[in-house]
Amino acid sequence: MVDSETRAAAAQEKIKQSAAALKISADVQVDSADRRTELAADRTILAAERTYAAWVRTGLTALASGVGARALLDKVVADWLTKSTGAMLILFAAFCFVAAVWRELAPSVQPPKPRARRLPTALLVAINGFLVLVALAAFIGVVMTP
Repeated sequence: MVDSETRAAAAQEKIKQSAAALKISADVQVDSADRRTELAADRTILAAERTYAAWVRTGLTALASGVGARALLDKVVADWLTKSTGAMLILFAAFCFVAAVWRELAPSVQPPKPRARRLPTALLVAINGFLVLVALAAFIGVVMTP
């Protein structure tokens, strides 16, 4: 009788230890899942910043190409062709600058709470607004110059 009571008490203690270990394991899994979700949100923010940079880079390239096309093709092809080519590239640049802010500020899916901070909205609007003004000035310069 004593032997069976001792074994029952030992089994009960083992069950308590197993339950405690299981609780610790479950807590670690929850923490791990939360951390993975947080890291995924950070990656989403950083991917959005890379996309923003790609739009701006494409816009700057188009702006330079528009001005360069006007300068390089002058007296090589018809004047209307150099003006229209330069103007279209510059308008595309302005579109890229607007799209960069639009895509950054209006993501299609909201990520969970990330640790990474987003770029300040005012900064994005100010910089890209200035770039749009530069593109418009270049557009006027390309179209209006004889």
